[in-house]
Amino acid sequence: MRNTSPSTSRRKLLQAGAAGLGVLAAPAIVRAQAATKIRIGYWPVAAGLPFFAAIERGYFKEAGVDVEPLKFAGAQQVMEAMLSGRGDGSSNGTGSANLAIGEIAQPGLFKIFCTNPSNAKFVLDEFIVAKDSPVKATAELAGKKVASGPGIQNVTLAKTMLERAGAKGAVVSELPIGQHVAALVAGQVDACYTLEPTGTIGRMNGTTRVIEAGVVAKYILGDPMAPWHGGAASLTSEFIKKNPDAAKKYIAAYARGVELVRTKPDEARQYMKGYTAIEGPLTAEVPLASYMLHHEFKPSDVAYFQKFYDLFTDKGIFEKKVAVDPLLYKA
Repeated sequence: MRNTSPSTSRRKLLQAGAAGLGVLAAPAIVRAQAATKIRIGYWPVAAGLPFFAAIERGYFKEAGVDVEPLKFAGAQQVMEAMLSGRGDGSSNGTGSANLAIGEIAQPGLFKIFCTNPSNAKFVLDEFIVAKDSPVKATAELAGKKVASGPGIQNVTLAKTMLERAGAKGAVVSELPIGQHVAALVAGQVDACYTLEPTGTIGRMNGTTRVIEAGVVAKYILGDPMAPWHGGAASLTSEFIKKNPDAAKKYIAAYARGVELVRTKPDEARQYMKGYTAIEGPLTAEVPLASYMLHHEFKPSDVAYFQKFYDLFTDKGIFEKKVAVDPLLYKA
């Protein structure tokens, strides 16, 4: 029989206990390692609300994914980050046409799983003028100086809509959306094609007014109530391929953010703070976008989305036709 000293027995007992603690701790460590990081680019606009809410409510953490929000000055930068591999996707509010340019540069770059369609009811886009401007309708902007948001999507839309509204000779220039109200007040431009919350900001401070809202649906799609899929949430195809389970978890958690905005909009509004310039009384006033998840698309929705993309092909902005249906995420 082997002689075992008290110190040896005590050492073995401690070692056994440590091993047992290691086993108990393992699940937590495994869970931590399993939380795949997802880098999502966003533009600080109200349309990104489901994404902001899902972060702040802990939906992504509950799903076991580690989301890193990346703030960019414009939708083009979000797309460029995806192209370069610095980003794994985009939040709602990222220009769909900007994403399409990335698709042309690198076919198969991404999949869209949620859009934020707008129209005359769910207002995002509008023409605004100074409060005391004599202009009452878009057609009266003929020969006037009109600012649009930066980027090819905003400029192309502004020029086309003015043309189709009969505002011949209008001169369009790019200007950061945050400067639109100030430019109108200073008389630097006669009108702006802008996105919310700009119109609400100007109305609330008594400096500007909206002459027409839901203008893309009316002038580009031909129906004021048609869905304009101007912004989209996406994941890169590379991320989906390498992390299929994490992608599904992320999309499901994002959908919870969409559901919160749909069912409890007043509760969701608070999450604009910190991600956008929207805060205080403006939070309760700014119009909220509508949202459409990938499985909710009907053939008519795809058709309107395609009509929007075809405009950019017709104008020579897209060097080739971009088909919408293959870009939609299929679970």
